[in-house]
Amino acid sequence: MNNNLRYALAAARLNTTDVAAALAVDPKTVSRWLSGRIPYPRHRWAVADLLNVDEADLWPEAVPRPQALADGIHAVYPHRWVIPQATWRTHFNSAIEQIDILAYSALFLAEDHAIQRILVERAETGVRVRILLGDPAGPEVAARGVDEGIGAEVMAARVKNALALCRPLLDVHGVEIRLHRTVLYNSLYRADDQLLINTHAYGTPAAHAPVMHLTHTTDQGPAHTYLTGFTRIWTTAQPYDQ
Repeated sequence: MNNNLRYALAAARLNTTDVAAALAVDPKTVSRWLSGRIPYPRHRWAVADLLNVDEADLWPEAVPRPQALADGIHAVYPHRWVIPQATWRTHFNSAIEQIDILAYSALFLAEDHAIQRILVERAETGVRVRILLGDPAGPEVAARGVDEGIGAEVMAARVKNALALCRPLLDVHGVEIRLHRTVLYNSLYRADDQLLINTHAYGTPAAHAPVMHLTHTTDQGPAHTYLTGFTRIWTTAQPYDQ
C-alpha cells in the first residue's frame, strides 16, 4: 500500500479517476499504484507534477533523494521527449506574471490544444506572454533543418505550421509573437522564475537533447544568463504580421 500517494491525493482533493484522466491512463492503473506498484518514470514524474510534490516523496524506494547540482539548477532531463505533456501544462499554468517561449518552431506545444488554452487563460488573468519563433524565411531556420537532417524546407514548414496554430493567440490581450533570426544554442520555456532550457546539439533534433529545469534565484545564477539572452533576442526580433 502506497500511503504517501494516498495522502497526497487526499491533500490535492483528487481521486483515481482524476489522475487517470490527467495522465491518459486507465483508472485501474492508478489503483495499482495505490496498492504499491511502482509506475514507470514518466508516470512518476507526471503524478508528482500533478500533485505538486517531489517524486521521491511518493516513491522513496524507487527514487534516490536528489542532491542540488548547483544553486538554481533544479533537475536535468536526459531528453525533451521524456518530459510528460502534463509537466509542460503544469509548468505554464503556474505562471502568474510572465511566460516566455523561445524556439525555432515549438511545434510540439503549438499542436497541444491544452497548452494553447492555458496560454490564453493565463494572458486573460494578466500574465504577459511573449513567444519568439524563428523566421521561416531566415537562413538560420534553414541551417537548423539541414543540421537536424530533415531539410531546410521541412524546418521552415514546421515553423509556418506553428505560426498558423498560434495565430489565434494574437487576438488575446497580453500575447505577443515575434520572429527572430538567431542561431539558437538552446530553446527556452519560462513560467515566472521557472525555466525549462532545451539544449541544442549539432545533428540532433531538439526532442532528443537534454532539458535543464532552472530556478531564477539571483542575478549570478544560470537562469539569469538565459533570461538575458532572451531579452537580447526579443529586442531585435520583428513582430509577427499575420
